[in-house]
Amino acid sequence: MPRDDNYWFRAKRYGWGWGPPVRWQGWVVTVVWFGIVIGGATRLLPMHPFAFAIFTLLMGGMLTLICYVTGEPPRWRNGE
Repeated sequence: MPRDDNYWFRAKRYGWGWGPPVRWQGWVVTVVWFGIVIGGATRLLPMHPFAFAIFTLLMGGMLTLICYVTGEPPRWRNGE
């Protein structure tokens, strides 16, 4: 299968999912995502740990959705 150079996230070689970003847009998404999660941790974690857990799950879902839309199609891979 030919690779599309427009993907922000390349699929992992082993398993299901995506690896590190391969384009600058993917790096921007990753850095901003980590910044938001760290900011949420500093504000929510000390007083509201349950709210932080929900926030983290939502942020993880958002990152997964972004990877799904802008990355290589996911499928189970075994190092081909």
